Amino acid sequence: MIELYQFPPMWGLPNFSPFCLKLETWLRMAKLPYQAPKCGIPLGKAPKHKLPYIVDRGQSIGDSSLIIDYLKATYGDTLDNGLSPQQQAVSLAFQRLIEENLYWPVLYSRWLDPRNRQVIARKVFGRLPPLIRDLVPMLVRRKMRRDMQGQGLGRHSEVEIYAIGCRDLDAVALFLDDKPFFWGETPTSIDAVVFGFIANLLWAPIDNPIKAHASRYPQLDAYCRRMWARYYPELPLPPAAG
Repeated sequence: MIELYQFPPMWGLPNFSPFCLKLETWLRMAKLPYQAPKCGIPLGKAPKHKLPYIVDRGQSIGDSSLIIDYLKATYGDTLDNGLSPQQQAVSLAFQRLIEENLYWPVLYSRWLDPRNRQVIARKVFGRLPPLIRDLVPMLVRRKMRRDMQGQGLGRHSEVEIYAIGCRDLDAVALFLDDKPFFWGETPTSIDAVVFGFIANLLWAPIDNPIKAHASRYPQLDAYCRRMWARYYPELPLPPAAG
């Protein structure tokens, strides 16, 4: 059976990492049996030194997208085999927009925005010994700031960073419109990506301009509730979902 290693649940969400939530949702969508061992934050054996990763057939595989590629090649592609080449191209473009662009404003809102950074630091690192409880989040923030500078978005002002995130969100919401899923009546892999990010944005107790902007699109909340009911029926909605 596939072993899934990821961050622990938080705030009523199966995972506070959009990439981890994406992968677990995809596994459920593809109806692939898996187990998620409870082992804290298992970064030590992660093949790319990040989460999520899986162990399958004796192999450790990292990166949510590469994992999905591997699982499709190994177990078959039941989610996307009905998409046209054009639909697959659009799905990839939206995946890149969400994971390579929207990701950075969301990361900023959690870890670097002065109004929020203590919220997530206390939740993630609150059980650390007092001597390092403040040091570790500071080191994490320093690395993320450096990563954002290297990526380029970190060179912008806070107002500009959030404006970029809001425009990305506009594109997702306007394309989704009132469709049940990204491509209509049938969920596909891109829905795991969209849900992983939008549910984390809407239902994490972290206020920021992107979340406020998302609330203007009722279809986003309805979409997340639809995905939740379909793929996490055993779990209550997160408290922030109301």
